[in-house]
Order: sequence, then structure tokens, then C-alpha cells
Amino acid sequence: MKKADVKIGGEYFAKVTNKKVTVRIDAENPHGGWDATNLSTNKKVRIKTAGRLQGPSRSETPASETKRVLKKKPKTAETNAAGSEKKLSCVKAALRVLESADQPMNAKEMIEAMVEQNLWESPGGKTPHATLYSAILRDLKNGDESRFVKTERGRFTVRA
Repeated sequence: MKKADVKIGGEYFAKVTNKKVTVRIDAENPHGGWDATNLSTNKKVRIKTAGRLQGPSRSETPASETKRVLKKKPKTAETNAAGSEKKLSCVKAALRVLESADQPMNAKEMIEAMVEQNLWESPGGKTPHATLYSAILRDLKNGDESRFVKTERGRFTVRA
């Protein structure tokens, strides 16, 4: 906005502490700018430049009362470009790989098999095998309810 566009008594949208609020210009400040009232908190604020003002407030209600309502999208199964079902998580893909495997596997072997079978692909992490290993160890803490069984050091299979 320009300084000439600002009117005493007018209501404007302004950025105050990185929030867009409605302010009412009360008077011109002797040191430059304007004295105003934040209509959402009723606190006095100083608007130093017209650049802080983002235009006249078109509504009669304060900006804090006119919150935008965001509509949530209905939850549906996401599809990838091929039109197949939602992508599996790393742990669920590891379960599928272990179910089809005839022997226990370590985390690196599971990651390689998941990529090979096109079940899961790392989103760019440098050590997906370490992340999978950590997730399996967290799952093993569930005891008898765990989905994995540790057969030997670093090797896992699926619980029967």
C-alpha cells in the first residue's frame, strides 16, 4: 500500500508479528507511521510503514473471527502411476519378502529383495537397511505379539 491510501479510522489487514490481522488506524504517529489497534487482541500497535498494510479490510469482523475452513479430503486408497494399490511401508514390504523367502534374511537382503520385487523403494535415504533393522528391533520388543522372529544375529524371519 501507499502512504496516501491510508485513512485515519480505516480498518486494514496488516502483518503484526508474522500474522495477518485486522487493525484500525487510530492516529498518525509523530515519529512516522501510524498508531493502530489490533482488533483481534485490542492491543495498541505501531505501523511504521505503509508496506506493513496489506489492503483495506473488507469485512466488518476482525480477522481472528474470519478463519478459513479447510475441507479435508475424503480418505481413499492412493494409487500410483500404474493404478495399483497404495504403496507399502518398509516394514510391511519386509514382511511380504520374508513370507515368500525360504530362509531368514538380514536387513540388506530384505531391502534388495523389496526393490527387486517392486514392493518398496527408498525415498532417498542413505541407509534404508539400518532404518529397517531398527524398525524390526522395535517390533521385537512386543514379545509374542511381534510380527518378526530373530533367528540368529542380524537375521530375521516372519512369525508363523
